[in-house]
Amino acid sequence: EVWFVPNARPPHKDDATLTPFDRRVEMLELAIAGHACFRVSEIERDRPGPSFTADTLDELHRTHPEHDWFLIVGADCLPDLPKWYDPRRIVERATLLAAARPGWEAWNAEQLAAALGPGLKTPVRLEAVATPLISISSRDLRKRAAEGRSIRYLVPHAVEVYIREKRVYAVS
Repeated sequence: EVWFVPNARPPHKDDATLTPFDRRVEMLELAIAGHACFRVSEIERDRPGPSFTADTLDELHRTHPEHDWFLIVGADCLPDLPKWYDPRRIVERATLLAAARPGWEAWNAEQLAAALGPGLKTPVRLEAVATPLISISSRDLRKRAAEGRSIRYLVPHAVEVYIREKRVYAVS
């Protein structure tokens, strides 16, 4: 299964610019409808404080110890991962799956381990995932929607309709 975990309180985003959690959950549910191996987890909804990936992985391990966890990230995130909150705990708790991104060469496990520095409790598990190189960013999608421009074919049709009807990113 692939679990989609919306971030309740991203530490790097301003509350004023953040789309409400419930709206993001609804859009995710629309986007994955009909895919039996996809699910939305609201594990971060009621957790206090900023939503840190390391804490979420700890909670997933606590509530589902029988699972092996993988964290899908864009290859463009790997150089920044050492600056995330408790990155060592992240690589100890999950195998990283790095999805190809246009203009970014994926790091290998040795490069990431070197960037994290000495003293890791477990070896870095990192696998590159070959994906189509489509240059779509969430920032661009939100901007397009706010400007009234089309997002057709960039998101599932049900999500496009939801965004338009609920005026999710419309500028007031």
